Amino acid sequence: MALRLVQVNVKAVDDAAVGRFWGEALGWVVRSAGGATSVAPAGFDWTDPHAPVCVDVIAVPSVAPGKNRVHIDLATTSAAHQAELIARLTGLGATPADVGQVGVPWTVLADPEGTVFCVLEPREIYRDTGPIAAVVVDCADPPSMARFWSEALGWTVHGAGEEQAWLRSPKGTGPYLEFIRTPDRKTTWDRVHLDVVPYAGTDQATEVARLRSLGATPADVGQDDVPWIVLADPEGNEFCVLAPA
Repeated sequence: MALRLVQVNVKAVDDAAVGRFWGEALGWVVRSAGGATSVAPAGFDWTDPHAPVCVDVIAVPSVAPGKNRVHIDLATTSAAHQAELIARLTGLGATPADVGQVGVPWTVLADPEGTVFCVLEPREIYRDTGPIAAVVVDCADPPSMARFWSEALGWTVHGAGEEQAWLRSPKGTGPYLEFIRTPDRKTTWDRVHLDVVPYAGTDQATEVARLRSLGATPADVGQDDVPWIVLADPEGNEFCVLAPA
């Protein structure tokens, strides 16, 4: 049994505008309807078990300022590509962001509503991930988080040290899921979180029970009667278990 990481969920006041930004950033198709904007490759079908990880921008009344605990790293293929991408994103409304980085080879930016992301320097490990190199989660215990998410998704752990751990789909496609040790502690709900969905043949309730046995707990982010179930991982980061189509 396992779940599929289907999308990175981003909260924004103007979901359509932020969705357009991410569509341009990733070179993907943008579709808006009913306060939600999906950003995905052409021909994307979220029920396809081999579908890539996409971005879903959800409208909310307000977003909290500051660094989010989950962020996206964008891949580049050369120094020239990194510089071109940074310039293009800045022209689309991205702004420089300071999260305490000093003398690093990547560039930290924020989208038009302040959601922080990184444009990485070229790295061989990300040469085949597509435009999203990694989804990165701040945490206190990277090895423990990697164990939980590896069990949750059925993904392969590629390394786990005290400062960083990373895993990837066993198919060897798509972005990495990475955990970075930080001194910060979670104080409010995450404006960026992960959405997962059961594979065909497994129901939502069964997967939720399995996740709880691994250490997930129920989470309340103000959701009412919705078809998805909100949980928190062992360090309190919210994520949603969607209902299979």
